[in-house]
Amino acid sequence: MATNWSPESWRNHEGRQMPHYPDAAGLAAAEVELSRQPPLVFAGEARNLKADLAKVANGEAFLLQGGDCAESFAEFHADNIRDTFRVILQMAVVLTYASKLPVVKVGRMAGQFAKPRSADTETIGGVELASYRGDIINDIAFTSESREPDPQRMLRAYHQATATLNLLRAFSNGGYATLDRVHQWTLDFMGRSPWSAKFEEMANRIDDALSFMRACGINADNVPQLNATNFYTSHEALLLPYEQALTRKDSTSGDFYSTSAHMLWIGDRTRFEGSAHVEYLRGIENPIGMKCGPSLEPDALIRMLDTLNPSREAGRITLITRYGYDKIEAGLPKLVRAVQREGHPVVWSCDPMHGNVIKAASGYKTRPFERILGEVRGFFAVHRAEGSFGGGIHVEMTGQNVTECTGGAIAVTDEGLADRYHTHCDPRINAAQSLELSFLLAEMLNDELKDRRAKAA
Repeated sequence: MATNWSPESWRNHEGRQMPHYPDAAGLAAAEVELSRQPPLVFAGEARNLKADLAKVANGEAFLLQGGDCAESFAEFHADNIRDTFRVILQMAVVLTYASKLPVVKVGRMAGQFAKPRSADTETIGGVELASYRGDIINDIAFTSESREPDPQRMLRAYHQATATLNLLRAFSNGGYATLDRVHQWTLDFMGRSPWSAKFEEMANRIDDALSFMRACGINADNVPQLNATNFYTSHEALLLPYEQALTRKDSTSGDFYSTSAHMLWIGDRTRFEGSAHVEYLRGIENPIGMKCGPSLEPDALIRMLDTLNPSREAGRITLITRYGYDKIEAGLPKLVRAVQREGHPVVWSCDPMHGNVIKAASGYKTRPFERILGEVRGFFAVHRAEGSFGGGIHVEMTGQNVTECTGGAIAVTDEGLADRYHTHCDPRINAAQSLELSFLLAEMLNDELKDRRAKAA
């Protein structure tokens, strides 16, 4: 257990990217009500994820983390949850089939409501209002009333997260994730993508393997792994009053866990020494992610790792790199070398989204697919050169048929962005682009694994 720590000790530190609630009494009441609610996840589940991530850190598994940029109240629907889950299953099966490694599946779901902003206010038509910080804090509508932080939104977010988790657990363990249904995971609108045909070919080979296994007496009845999958949830730990209210002491170990998600991460804007967010995260036993970008120097990274993982527990820390396709090969090696020199066991994961945002000629914020792919290529190139293991991917994606990121085999154009641009915050790759990325990623992962095996021989 962390020393000199309590679930509320973050309040004595500098907290950036959090709203000021005008109604202090309302905030206190919402926190009390949240603290009385049942946990969303359990300590044992978080420990299972940490054990799975320890395998990734050892090069024995791969981390696939994906989901919405920011969940919204307006787009909350069972079909949207199901479709994103389906695409993550497709991506995982492609990566597992190609690499022969188990894939740890973590969704940016059931809690990814709060978003950091580059400025506290925004101006439209000469009117300046507070920035939209996610549905858990305020509303996207550009009115003074909508933009005022409302603590009751934390309760609505909690209940939406509860419903989302219930559905994800049903999908994960109720037969929907069985490999016998691999053909049914493809969404109807993906038919025009050439990668869908490649997925069908792979699914046919999986069917043949399952038929052979059944003939040998191996089936879902006697091998439960064929009928279910482990699926974990995660979000950025940004709104600390919400996180504190959902922190619980585990009765079996006496340790504190966040019960808002299995895994929490800290972003570039809140990752600094003396941060309230670092203070909160150092005391919980969940797996922790940390975004690492161009502003992070090796010495600062090592100090942060010493703070968040002083016992150097494998599976505790995932470093999520976010540089931009043209900066990663210059910036990442010094961090990798520092971590290797100090002997910290970490999972290295690539976020190819946040460093590759541009403004299209049409005025829409977008992420070109080729830039996303370029950063992934650079990520693996660095790890091959440094002798480390690039063990994960962290993407903002959706199962919806959106047009938010340009490019890919289905060739979303600048002019086509307006067709189905639905994001509440940053642009997401759609289902077809996600599947394409998984096949190309599988090729890069295989190259990395071949290098590792050759060096070990």
